[in-house]
Amino acid sequence: MPMECTRQGLAATTSARVRHGRPADIDALLDLLRTLFAIEEDFVFDRAKARQGLELLLDAATATVLVAEDDGRVVGMCTGQVVISTAEGGPAVLVEDVVVQPAWRGRGIGRALLDALAAWSGRQGARRMQLLADRGNGDGLAFYHRTGWQCTQLICLRKKHFPGTGHSSPPGQGQPGADNTEGS
Repeated sequence: MPMECTRQGLAATTSARVRHGRPADIDALLDLLRTLFAIEEDFVFDRAKARQGLELLLDAATATVLVAEDDGRVVGMCTGQVVISTAEGGPAVLVEDVVVQPAWRGRGIGRALLDALAAWSGRQGARRMQLLADRGNGDGLAFYHRTGWQCTQLICLRKKHFPGTGHSSPPGQGQPGADNTEGS
């Protein structure tokens, strides 16, 4: 499924190829995730957890890791996972980890990654792709708007502690009668 991406940059032309990721890419992907997590307010980069997540994604039949490669070097990535949407009455794809090395931005690589992910999503029968973006990532948000993504009225909520799993909730969170004013 290689997709060629050639676009004139300010100083140079790049010819990046988008392909499915493989285990040999993990170290380069971890470097990209470190770059991404540095601009995200909600996440702290943990190399071991990120490696485990990448390994799970690479092994999952309902997920993909796409990489952009230029001259043998991984310069961008994105991931997609199939979920079932009751609103769509079928599959949708959750997009995560869209990142291009800073020196390679503005050359069409991010667009090529998302185009390739859209093609993969269509082959999965998905009727929608969705993603979350950091509110403070102005460049990323502008990129998504330029490439046809639309804001919704939804907000993102998360819960990290689950009763009965051996994980305990922090004091005051998730407990009946507790003041749960902090969103996490």
